[in-house]
Amino acid sequence: MSPDEFPGKPLSLAQACARLRFRHLQFLDILGRTRNLRLTAEQMHVTQPAATKILMDIEAILEARLFDRLSRGMRPNELGLFTLRYAGAALDGQRKFVDEFNALKQGGHGHLTIGAITGSAAHLLVASVVEIQRLRPLLVLKVLEQSSDQLISWLEERKIDLMIGRFTDEAQRSQFHYERLSAEPLWVVGGLHHPLRGAANLPLTELAHWPWILYPASTAVRKVCDDLFGGAGLALSAGVVETPSFLFALELMNTTTMMSLQPAALVEKYVNKGLLSRIPVALPDRMPDYGLITRLAEPLTPSAQAFITVLRETAGLAIETS
Repeated sequence: MSPDEFPGKPLSLAQACARLRFRHLQFLDILGRTRNLRLTAEQMHVTQPAATKILMDIEAILEARLFDRLSRGMRPNELGLFTLRYAGAALDGQRKFVDEFNALKQGGHGHLTIGAITGSAAHLLVASVVEIQRLRPLLVLKVLEQSSDQLISWLEERKIDLMIGRFTDEAQRSQFHYERLSAEPLWVVGGLHHPLRGAANLPLTELAHWPWILYPASTAVRKVCDDLFGGAGLALSAGVVETPSFLFALELMNTTTMMSLQPAALVEKYVNKGLLSRIPVALPDRMPDYGLITRLAEPLTPSAQAFITVLRETAGLAIETS
């Protein structure tokens, strides 16, 4: 793009946002997904020349070319990708506003999307959801379970309103607010009839010779496991299956001699019900703390504030009774 293609004084971001209309954002969102002007025109219910003019208007407002015109379709450049992220976030925000406004207007309690890691956080989340549903029975809740690295990404993209998890990079502390909730004790578990069930004073060298089910490398559980064996100069030598799914791990442990390092709060009920065996081995006391993570300098909706209040109270009770 020539620097003279959009002459004039550089436009401030505030000025650009003020001139971009909702229709422009819709157009960008559709074009970003279709990468095709004809399909975008069809979905916008306009002619293709009209769609071309809308794109030219947007680029004139921003004084920058956003898409490379190819023989087959359109390709967003770096500025285009940045603008598409803004358009998508703005539209998502408006859709959420409309949904929550309508719910509140009709006597409801709005919508709330929560992301959470597995383990103790899931136990805390269930108790908090039960209580918030009692307090706000018309609140529409969506709960997404994933690892912290994925949840942080969703929080940044505004796909979730808040998350229960951990930072995966120290740089995230400048983007998000963290409030500690609890920590997680860990157990080594295997199938109900695992040969090591009931053993005593097992050394790590013995465990390294058995097959293991591990969480993905990006998770806190996996880091503890890697540090545990790596710190002792050991490598797992009998086969490894990596999965984020506890239910898959549960089935695998009960059909093989594999074992796994799991949050105690997640597996304790399965051990108590005779569905898993706890394998006694000296472990670090607990995993790193997990907590409530929200976007910095962004006001929370009444629904989010109400849920966070319940979450804090539930976490406090859990600590008192542990």
